[in-house]
Amino acid sequence: MNKIIYTKSAPNPVGPYSQAIIANGFLYCSGQIAINPDNDTFLDGSIEEQTKQVMKNIKAVLDEAGYSFNDVIKTTCFLDDMKNFNIFNEIYAQYFISKPARSCVEAKLPKNAKVEVEIIAYKA
Repeated sequence: MNKIIYTKSAPNPVGPYSQAIIANGFLYCSGQIAINPDNDTFLDGSIEEQTKQVMKNIKAVLDEAGYSFNDVIKTTCFLDDMKNFNIFNEIYAQYFISKPARSCVEAKLPKNAKVEVEIIAYKA
């Protein structure tokens, strides 16, 4: 049976989806952009500021589900401009020490965000 994950410490979904779902030990987390969950406002800042907020949002969902960054096995990362790849990687590496599998692509993002990250985590 699937379990929907919701925490007030991460942004409210802005559409018909869940923050995350657990199914058979896998945690599927919806993509996170730099929305401050305290006031549901978008942080229209630098790539550094936005990446740090995205990681805070991911951590909040992981915590609520009883998972950690070390349980993450796959990430999909979206950048609005690949010129930000190195800066993004520096911050990303501070959180994903276990080096999960990853895809990273350039894309047009909601709210003109500079970065969006979605994750899959697993606990046996």
